[in-house]
Amino acid sequence: MVKIPSPRRLFRNRSRSTSSSSSSSSADICAMVAEHEKIEWEVRPGGMLVQKRRSPEEDGAAVEVILVRVSTGCQWHDVSIEATATFGDLKVMLSLVTGLWPREQRLLYRGKERDDCEHLHMVGVQDKDKVLLLEDPAVKERKLRSTTLAQLMGVPCHSFIQV
Repeated sequence: MVKIPSPRRLFRNRSRSTSSSSSSSSADICAMVAEHEKIEWEVRPGGMLVQKRRSPEEDGAAVEVILVRVSTGCQWHDVSIEATATFGDLKVMLSLVTGLWPREQRLLYRGKERDDCEHLHMVGVQDKDKVLLLEDPAVKERKLRSTTLAQLMGVPCHSFIQV
């Protein structure tokens, strides 16, 4: 929270100040005004005066990127992702690496399954933390059932030409 000095202090009348301290007080006022000129203010519809939000591009601040170690059982994958990303974004990144669709993935962090809408930084994921990736059991069962049915039925079409 930014503390705004009172308007009396900012815009003091120079005639009241003494001649010896007038140069130092005017320099202080100029420094305070210059400091507050960097901050942009806006009035919200309710009439509240608030500091204007800036996007990271305008602010010039770099977005924090963290390295998340994802375990898929016997394999480890290191994924670089923004700290403010969601677990859904992490699933999309992992789908490129593992070949599993995001809806087929379950992500566990600190022993709990995390929803797609939860943000990494809000849950407490930091740099080089470990996340466990599991395949959804329902999807795994459907895949197993479809492969067993295909094997039981045999090849649906036979080739006419034998070489």
